[in-house]
Amino acid sequence: MTAPKNPLTIQMHEADNVAIVANDGGLPAGTVLPSGLVLKDQVPQGHKVALVDLPADAAVLRYNVPIGHAAQAIPAGSWVHERLLKMPPARELDGLPKATAQAPAMPPLTGYTFEGYRNADGSVGTRNILAITQTVQCVAGVVEFAVARIKAELLPKYPNVDDVVGLAHTYGCGVAIDAPDAVIPIRTLRNISLNPNFGGEVMVVSLGCEKLQPERLLPPGVIPIADQRGDAAAEGLDVVCLQDNKHVGFMSMIESVMTQATVHLERLNRRRRETIPASELVVGVQCGGSDAFSGVTANPAVGFCADLLVRAGATVMFSETTEVRDGIAQLTARARSPEVADAMIREMAWYDAYLQRGSVDRSANTTPGNKKGGLSNIVEKAMGSIVKSGSAPISGVLSPGNKLDGQRGLIYAATPASDFICGTLQLAAGMNLHVFTTGRGTPYGLAECPVIKVATRSDLARRWHDLMDINAGLIADGEKTIAEVGWEMFHMMLEVASGRQTWAERHGLHNALVLFNPAPVT
Repeated sequence: MTAPKNPLTIQMHEADNVAIVANDGGLPAGTVLPSGLVLKDQVPQGHKVALVDLPADAAVLRYNVPIGHAAQAIPAGSWVHERLLKMPPARELDGLPKATAQAPAMPPLTGYTFEGYRNADGSVGTRNILAITQTVQCVAGVVEFAVARIKAELLPKYPNVDDVVGLAHTYGCGVAIDAPDAVIPIRTLRNISLNPNFGGEVMVVSLGCEKLQPERLLPPGVIPIADQRGDAAAEGLDVVCLQDNKHVGFMSMIESVMTQATVHLERLNRRRRETIPASELVVGVQCGGSDAFSGVTANPAVGFCADLLVRAGATVMFSETTEVRDGIAQLTARARSPEVADAMIREMAWYDAYLQRGSVDRSANTTPGNKKGGLSNIVEKAMGSIVKSGSAPISGVLSPGNKLDGQRGLIYAATPASDFICGTLQLAAGMNLHVFTTGRGTPYGLAECPVIKVATRSDLARRWHDLMDINAGLIADGEKTIAEVGWEMFHMMLEVASGRQTWAERHGLHNALVLFNPAPVT
């Protein structure tokens, strides 16, 4: 390798004793940094270099937080990677600060609007989608076949309907349906069916013999009766049951699904976008395929944007329990009240116990790609993940599968860190817009909600130019500030909420729903 003329390293806090290499391709041994420090090793992009001599067992500081302890003496200028670090134990959940670090009041942000769809229950959609709920995985193939025909034969007749999606999942039967934790997948699927982007139209396809019967999934009173249609949703749940005697042959089932879909498409097609204040946005933030730049560029920009959204009266959900667990003291201190802090602690304790039952701990989170991108362990990853939440007080906590019930501001929605499960649970919570940051790169998308993809590095944004919507790598390049990218993200959210398609939508890329099911499978 030849050293670039301008070797660039990024130190997150003045007290840090490591910095990350920002140059594309990394830096070769012998490179002289602006400080005069000479690299002893070749250091890949995104990886850490020791700024001072680190004795064995010394705390390695990034974000002014000990992300590990040196497993051996590490000379200044050396590559500091995961094999040289011993991970610190998790912070105990007792004695945490509660609502002690209240942020100064931020001035309201007024005058921002988008063009969305108002729903009868008071929620607002950014898309106008017909969703077909499935009670059990057994019907997934039939619904997939029917959806393909609906899109080809019916959807062109209803130009105001954006899409038709089948809410496929792997649950519904062969499970201990009455186990205590079975409530999580059941309420998740129930609340996804009521997502604001579906316009209050609920249509169900059932097999007939499954454990999760339609009436258990969507009991009376769950679906609002009075709505903008002016007709009676009180007629009962709209269910197509494949085992009904009236169905003779496969095509009979398909025709039934299409007939009922037509009823819902007619109503959805009468809806029109209208001007709505930005306060009605419900934004889920998430990261996946993370690297060391996630906590330097994209996630801080998301955090800046999250503060803008909260100032505008909107709702922002951050999640990923194992990726915030090591920063729990920061979060409980930011809670709006001791009660909110206690709710966060309960969610962390529940998840600790869940992992312990599986004989693993939080260290199982960090992936090979995370490490290749410079993240040595879950502590370092968590410090970069938390910054997506911005600086606003945390005003509420949601358990997995629960739905927002009037809460606004910054919400901690407890979910696993898995991209697919987190996205599924945020949909259940009522998300109508999604922001997803990535450093290694992932084509992640959701059929049920627009996903804005943010690249942490300019190299990724260049190579995946038709998959990434925003390039936060310009922050590391010195071409834009965190605030500038945060404002860019805010304005793009309003445009996407108004109908502008993201790259994932243009390509039709989406991941399957994955329900979080900690209950036993029989």
